[in-house]
Amino acid sequence: MVRRAVAAGVSSLALTDHDTVAGLTEAASARPAALTLIPGMELSCRRDGHSVHLLAYLFDAEHSELAAQCQRIRHSRLERAQAIVARLRELGVPVTWEQVKRIAGGGVVGRPHIARAMIEAGVVSSVAQAFTPEWIGPGGRAHVRRYALDPGLAIGLVRAAGGVSVLAHPRAATRGWRVPDSLIAELAAAGLSGIEVAHPDHDPDDRAWLLTLAAGLGLVATGGSDDHGQLTRDRIGCERTAPDALDRLLSGASGAQVIGG
Repeated sequence: MVRRAVAAGVSSLALTDHDTVAGLTEAASARPAALTLIPGMELSCRRDGHSVHLLAYLFDAEHSELAAQCQRIRHSRLERAQAIVARLRELGVPVTWEQVKRIAGGGVVGRPHIARAMIEAGVVSSVAQAFTPEWIGPGGRAHVRRYALDPGLAIGLVRAAGGVSVLAHPRAATRGWRVPDSLIAELAAAGLSGIEVAHPDHDPDDRAWLLTLAAGLGLVATGGSDDHGQLTRDRIGCERTAPDALDRLLSGASGAQVIGG
């Protein structure tokens, strides 16, 4: 990821794996002098049955309550993934837990890894086809819910750990739910620092409205590639955050420091 970021001309890179900072040490060791690395994480949240993703930056990774919640989420992810594989096998899909773990490469196992196993098995032709009601999408035949934080609680935990938070891809309809303006306003009042405006799944109208909303709520407007490697066709660097917006966002953090730069 670091090598690809440098090749794409990225000067500041935020590593935001889901519910873990386990990759930070390796990323830091691979960092060239010209690249600033921003420690972060993408927290799994849920409101009213809908998934909400919260980007957290420069928090104290040793903060006891935040670390405990992340551990609980990761454990729930593991249990959920194993249960999904079991349900798929009951449906006649020839995937195995060992296969899914291999695809995850030692990282936190998620549904995209299971979807890739389904592709390997010839059951579906794409990740999008796996994420449908027929298979592992919300309400699907093999879907299993997992533990997730309420986004308001997550924002409070990140703040208590000295970090800042940004609401990720709130208008990405491809993810099944568009975060309503009322919830964004509620989270801003709870201490949210920013909102992701520039995202590959946001169209021009969405971006224009989110910019207006951010200005009205006093939120920093950020951008990010949401790169998931081959799953998203290696798109790192396709969206950016303006330097002044980045400075404004990170100035509110005290839990950790950027690495280099």
